[in-house]
Amino acid sequence: MAELATIARPYAEALFKSVPDAELTAWCDALQAVAAVARDPQVQALAANPKVTENQVFDVITGAAKVTLTAALTNFLHSVLENGRLTALPLMVEQFQALVKARQGVSEAQIYSAFPIDAAQLADILGPLEKRFGRKLEAKVELDPELIGGVRVVVGDEVLDTSVKARLDRMKSSLMA
Repeated sequence: MAELATIARPYAEALFKSVPDAELTAWCDALQAVAAVARDPQVQALAANPKVTENQVFDVITGAAKVTLTAALTNFLHSVLENGRLTALPLMVEQFQALVKARQGVSEAQIYSAFPIDAAQLADILGPLEKRFGRKLEAKVELDPELIGGVRVVVGDEVLDTSVKARLDRMKSSLMA
């Protein structure tokens, strides 16, 4: 996976630099549709087939994605296909979206909870977190029963662990010392 991320990064950065700020949202939507098609194992197999031309793969992707392609997006997709980088396209799109969110001052917060969190509880959690990190957060909640209680929040490379499991682990290590 690290190799694909290394391959995807220059494409995502170049694309990000070339897209005007006013068009970033439209590009994100179109790229998501194209990446969803590119993730399909049948499309990957088709692209790997030496008997299939780049234009045929391009037609399949654009036909299945059902988005209007600008000239710039068409050129980008052709460039990806010419260089045999279709497998890295979904990662290119993820990295592009991360760059867009960073420019907009938004970060992704992965919240792990032992129990389901409703919208009101999520708002109560996000308020202090946004103040702490100094930016708007988009939360993704995932259940993790091993936490016993509380939450574990991951924003970028920072982890805030207020779970019961983490507290018990800290108590254990202090008692063992």
